[in-house]
Amino acid sequence: MVQASALSYEVVEGWEQLPAGYQHRDVAGVAVDAEDRVFLICRGDHPIIVYDHGGKFLGSWGEGEFTYRTHGITVGPDNMLYCTDDGNHTVRKFTPDGKLLMTLGTMNSPSDTGYDGKDSINIPRPGGPFNRPTNLAVGLTGDLYVSDGYDGKDSIHIPRPGGPFNRPTNLAVGPNGDLYVSDGYGNCRVHRFSPSGELKQSWGVSGTGPGQFHLPHGIAVATDGRVFVCDRENDRIQIFSPDGEYLGEWTDTQRPTHLVFDAQGRAYVSELWWHQGQTSQRHGPIQDARYGRVSVYDKDGRVLARWGSTDACAPGSFAAPHGLAVDSSRAIYVSEVTWTFAVSRGHVPEGCHTFQKFTLKS
Repeated sequence: MVQASALSYEVVEGWEQLPAGYQHRDVAGVAVDAEDRVFLICRGDHPIIVYDHGGKFLGSWGEGEFTYRTHGITVGPDNMLYCTDDGNHTVRKFTPDGKLLMTLGTMNSPSDTGYDGKDSINIPRPGGPFNRPTNLAVGLTGDLYVSDGYDGKDSIHIPRPGGPFNRPTNLAVGPNGDLYVSDGYGNCRVHRFSPSGELKQSWGVSGTGPGQFHLPHGIAVATDGRVFVCDRENDRIQIFSPDGEYLGEWTDTQRPTHLVFDAQGRAYVSELWWHQGQTSQRHGPIQDARYGRVSVYDKDGRVLARWGSTDACAPGSFAAPHGLAVDSSRAIYVSEVTWTFAVSRGHVPEGCHTFQKFTLKS
């Protein structure tokens, strides 16, 4: 485990007591409530899985109510759950036992952004050479190795910004109860709603400049009301006022997928791999893989801890860190979309972890 500072975490192996017959090839997100119950939002037959603080299975719900593109989950200050489903273009509010309270967005009706519903993350099937090849390397024997990476459509190029939603990604609750939604795969915006679900404003366009986004993927609101947005494909976290004014950005991050704060204001960020042959908007072509990781920052964006390794399936390392949550003891729960991002692309074998808990070393 790679450490960057005095803070040090260790993985808790065997914490999750998943019942027989259950599986989760992708755990899109995780959230912890005031009782330290742990809620997983999964892509599979049991969308919401609930554990107590010790990892004991408490139940599941949502069967048949979500698509296989669940994306994020947030616990509000009232202990209610906000569940983001980019497959049906909604964010829905539920009680902890699954009673629907409110729906943001129109079910199965994406906003008009010009996005055609395809992206470079989901390649339907492998093919021969080539479909937008990305890089070439020469082996010791002179053999040529070519990475062949795209399907011609990706989430970077959104023709125009739109209203809520086109494949939304996550939700955060502000100090005054306002709801902020990152709308990322088919849009390039943040939408702000009143606590009752009335749209108050939207901001963002596609691009790399201040206030522009290339896949706003995760979102959190600090206690002072500042809005932090994981601008995934721009390798940065942008910071805004509650009204959407650009205030600054953190760039010591890598494909940030989600961000949460603890009670002391420390920020916890899950960060995806850059694999060899891919191209980063900030770093250019990736010659050497940059492994997935989790980073902990202080209030000013200085790294307090950071870990991960090139061995994606090793306990404590990451294949596809996609969401995270922190409980009252500062334990960290990390969810991974291992099937979508890693197994289906040949990066790791089946059976690689999709959910892990970490605790501070004493």
